Amino acid sequence: MKCPDCGEPAEATDRYCENCGGSLQLRRTPTGGPIGRVEADACVACGSTQLGADGFCEQCGRAQPTGRDRMEYDLELVAGVSDRGRQRARNEDSMAFGVVGPPDAPTAVVAIVCDGVGSTERADSASQAAVDASFESIVDELLAGKSAQEAIESGAAAAYTAVGELALPNSVATAPSCTFVCGVVTAEEVIVGWIGDSRAYWVSDSEPGAGTPTARLTTDDTLVAQLIAAGMPAEDAAKHLNAHALARWVGADAEPGPPHIFPLRPEGPGRLVVCSDGLWNYLSEADELAAKTSDAPPLKLAAELTSVALELGGHDNITTVVVPFPFA
Repeated sequence: MKCPDCGEPAEATDRYCENCGGSLQLRRTPTGGPIGRVEADACVACGSTQLGADGFCEQCGRAQPTGRDRMEYDLELVAGVSDRGRQRARNEDSMAFGVVGPPDAPTAVVAIVCDGVGSTERADSASQAAVDASFESIVDELLAGKSAQEAIESGAAAAYTAVGELALPNSVATAPSCTFVCGVVTAEEVIVGWIGDSRAYWVSDSEPGAGTPTARLTTDDTLVAQLIAAGMPAEDAAKHLNAHALARWVGADAEPGPPHIFPLRPEGPGRLVVCSDGLWNYLSEADELAAKTSDAPPLKLAAELTSVALELGGHDNITTVVVPFPFA
């Protein structure tokens, strides 16, 4: 095989290129988030293509995204979009994803979304630290031959450690915190792990009645979800004070524990959609999400779903990562 960075011959079993040091077993999103203005073809508010060099739309005057305001990455087998939304001052969501294995024979796709808890300090730093630390751990475990479940559990532990280190030494009352959801897709299965209320959905591409049906793969770690699980009617649970407060999260003031794990062996093609509540608040049910899901490539689909959330109000940060199955 050839190194994807420098083109020099390389052994398929090597992890790094001996010529340039580039990775031979991983393509991923950058660590630490992007810097600077994100170039776009159209205004994120009105769709006009009249964008000025000063970063403002000449049609409606909306300032265009910079840095983390709007993040888009496309690795073909997985792609994601993260948007600040219409009402938040900054984007406190983060995403990390990558393709594991040689470019001509990938073995797994990893997708992670973390949503900073807005009531805590430096929530944006928490989510970024969590995705970077967990992604590195998960990839290391997969390349070492560990199972997807073992890798996700290791990644969650790494996220706890990384976010916990952001807390002030003498006060964890408002320690930086975030949610965590991860999907590992292999040739045979989709394994999802989560802590908090960021979600993962399976959207089937099969005809009705064939293949694995569309479904939500995660259960929220919230008070309302606990009340419903205990037998309270959903309508009554939703009226409870602090019903949507998190019951589990990642942070120095959280009790560390393994993530929930859900394995899926899809019978037929589909898409894994990993997202923050900025998307699912508008498309909560799996069938609602599926109704807005086109057969577009991953990046276009992630952008389409993000646009739906923006059009419906965009009251929170929106992050959407899409992985097709099978990914080959």
